[in-house]
Amino acid sequence: MPFFTLIVIAVTLGLVVFFLFRSKKEKQGSWIQFFAKGKDAGFSFKEIELLRRLAVKCNIEEPASLFWSQNQLDICIRSLVRTLRMSSETNETGTQDFLSRLYDFRKKIEMEKPRIKNGIASSRQISEGQILRVLVTGTGVFKSQVVKNTSQYLTISRPVNTRISAAFSWNGLKIAVYFWREDDAGYVFDADVQDEVFSKGISSLKISHSDALFRTQKRKSVRIKLHKAAFLYLRKEGEEPGALEITPGLKCLLEDLSDTGCAITIGGKAAEGLEIKVQFALDNSAVSMSGVVRSVEYKEDINRSILHMEADPLPLEVRNQILGEVFGMLPDDDEEELPFRLLDEEMEDMAAQSDSAVDTVQE
Repeated sequence: MPFFTLIVIAVTLGLVVFFLFRSKKEKQGSWIQFFAKGKDAGFSFKEIELLRRLAVKCNIEEPASLFWSQNQLDICIRSLVRTLRMSSETNETGTQDFLSRLYDFRKKIEMEKPRIKNGIASSRQISEGQILRVLVTGTGVFKSQVVKNTSQYLTISRPVNTRISAAFSWNGLKIAVYFWREDDAGYVFDADVQDEVFSKGISSLKISHSDALFRTQKRKSVRIKLHKAAFLYLRKEGEEPGALEITPGLKCLLEDLSDTGCAITIGGKAAEGLEIKVQFALDNSAVSMSGVVRSVEYKEDINRSILHMEADPLPLEVRNQILGEVFGMLPDDDEEELPFRLLDEEMEDMAAQSDSAVDTVQE
């Protein structure tokens, strides 16, 4: 064999060995980084190993990206949820614990998005239509909303409280204004009432601006907007969380949902402080959420109320089902449980009739 050919073979073998060694070293290094990132994210060694297997199963090119990429993490969670649906491990505590940890981490990534972290510093940044709570020291709390916001002053609808006379004089009063900014936090600021006016055909107040907004408790959960048929019940004393009802309750519509509460629309009026339970269908099964009504928005023109409920601590499997819906991890089933499917159709008909009646009145 010619000497030159031997040199070519030797160089080729050397390059093959070099690249194999390098590839093996890089792969080993990527997994070391994966475990380091998992530890920094607060996962246990066992949980990181389970995540590693998920990453391999889902063919994630850069496994460590699970700890900062929402899309890559979603791929793995969906794969886990799909596997659980096809196996008998769905109700096992260890499996639900691991899924819950993934959802908590997924929530953390969502909550740290810039759109949620960015707050406001001035009342000039408040959006028109924002719901407000107005406190007058020694008198009470009133409901209002922003009608118009200019650089000189804030115009709010004349605050109302059913227990206080509508003839109440506002001129010159010092007030405290509270509001909750969606996907952000609660805020409070002090203001002076400058004048009582009519704005956009509404009896209103002009109040002073403030550049000293105090940011109160931040949102602790991620919500999803819905329009889903549900049943409403009064909660029974001593009832277990998540207990299901077998008889239909008051028909209502689930408007938004999170693992810490929900908003529902009902016909007529309701009071704050009510202890209630909402039952609806998720992932082709019935789910129950109980809690306390923290606020009520009554719409007099259509005689409906939106109830904002703070939920009691949920059973682990129910919480995972709800977070699966919130983050879009549950499959889209064509068939929903029959009682809720029929209720959904009935509620849509009622909504259409109600909207038609409102249009007729306005004409």
